Amino acid sequence: MEGGKRDSSEGTQGARGMTLPLALAALISAFGSSFQYGYNVSVINSPAPLMQDFYNSTYLERTGVPMDRGFQTLLWSLTVSMFPLGGLFGSLLVWPMVNSCGRKGTLLINNLFSIAAAILMGTSELAKSFEVIILSRVLVGIFAGLASNVVPMFLGEMSPKNLRGAVGVVPQLFITIGILAAQILGLQGILGNARGWPVLLGLTGIPSLLQLLALPFFPESPRYLLIQRGSEEQARTALQRLRGWQDVDEEIQEMYQEDRSEKEEGQFSVLSLFTSRGLRWQLISIIVMMAGQQLSGVNGVFYYADRIFESAGVHSSSIQYVTVSIGAINVVMTLLAVFIVESLGRRILLLAGFVLCSASCAVLTLALNLQSSVSWMSYLSIVCVIAYIIGHAVGPSPIPAVMITEMFLQSSRPAAFMVGGSVHRLSNFTVGLLFLYMEAGLGPYSFLIFCAVCVATLLYIFFIVPETKNKTFMEINRIMAKRNKVEVQESQEPKDSYPLSRQEEKKSLSSTEM
Repeated sequence: MEGGKRDSSEGTQGARGMTLPLALAALISAFGSSFQYGYNVSVINSPAPLMQDFYNSTYLERTGVPMDRGFQTLLWSLTVSMFPLGGLFGSLLVWPMVNSCGRKGTLLINNLFSIAAAILMGTSELAKSFEVIILSRVLVGIFAGLASNVVPMFLGEMSPKNLRGAVGVVPQLFITIGILAAQILGLQGILGNARGWPVLLGLTGIPSLLQLLALPFFPESPRYLLIQRGSEEQARTALQRLRGWQDVDEEIQEMYQEDRSEKEEGQFSVLSLFTSRGLRWQLISIIVMMAGQQLSGVNGVFYYADRIFESAGVHSSSIQYVTVSIGAINVVMTLLAVFIVESLGRRILLLAGFVLCSASCAVLTLALNLQSSVSWMSYLSIVCVIAYIIGHAVGPSPIPAVMITEMFLQSSRPAAFMVGGSVHRLSNFTVGLLFLYMEAGLGPYSFLIFCAVCVATLLYIFFIVPETKNKTFMEINRIMAKRNKVEVQESQEPKDSYPLSRQEEKKSLSSTEM
């Protein structure tokens, strides 16, 4: 009878559904952290001329002479570039913070960076200081660097294997929603005006404040509690809340199995991650995917989008609405990825996304070269931009972070996110630094370089990256161990030798008394 009950329970666990606590934890952490990353990526685009006027008037008021054009360009370049630079610093903080403070603890502490930045940016005009805006961009960049790595890790460790991909895409969904929110609020009729821009910048603190108030009521990552803090009781309580039922023994035992397989290696630092033969292909894979994500030209396409639509006859005053519509497409397609990632798998979405991006870049190169002589080519350019955004939104944008969570075990995951986040930031910085020079020297042919990057990343994924859908972390680890030509260090002790769960202890005690 007990065996039948156990089988039935395990069958139910195999088909786990979304529970309210898991859904709320995902929404609160993604809204409080990932949303702000997206918001701050695009929030200064619309009020840029107004902010530059503020820089100039403040300087004039202080010195009595207008700001030199070169100095103004330098200050604005710093304003833009301090965000990705801060993001790099934030990525470098991931490993020490998540290991010492936990996943949830890191997210809570991280809110302080955002709230401080929001206060400084919101009061910058009142204080007549453009320096605090530049400082705030560093602070909010640190926040974004931590958030973009810790949220996928936190949610990936909390989710059952059959929902891990869908929940893992939620942070990227909220990044796109944040971008769209900044674009809408930045319209001239809302906050993108002389009186509203400080409020527009300061709004970034509200999601952080909400997360700071709500997230403490949700559990820490069960895997962190058991494997790193050694508390089965806390891990069990967290799992029971997240799963919605009491019998979580199967997952507890799987965590113990992972813990035993890693005992000899301990916690991985970034240096040990690079020198470990057993993690060679995992590390190469995340570097290729994160670099391919940024070097595939997504920023270049967005940069070109305005002039492409203008050449197709869209009036310059309406371009801001076209930008919002592109942001809306990005949100809708990322939302689609949430619903299809568990049915189609990670590989299919990555491969299909990069195929669509590479084809769009190739055709866009042709269309931009011919649009002066062939009138309908400008419309083909618009189609290419939309197709590129769709392709990037369903695969290259959301999936790499999910793969980092899945391809690494508990001891190496923080260091892997630190490496992945740093590659992401450096690649983003590289494109931002070089694209204007590429565009000036190569013109539309710049997109052929992006096409080549897409094809190279596509081929690597096709030949090397495995499907991880609906697999446990240990199952994925065994697949990668074969590719690395190493043996998985698993305990040879039978399953019965793992620590007894509290329910099993009660059963054994009652049977002994009888």
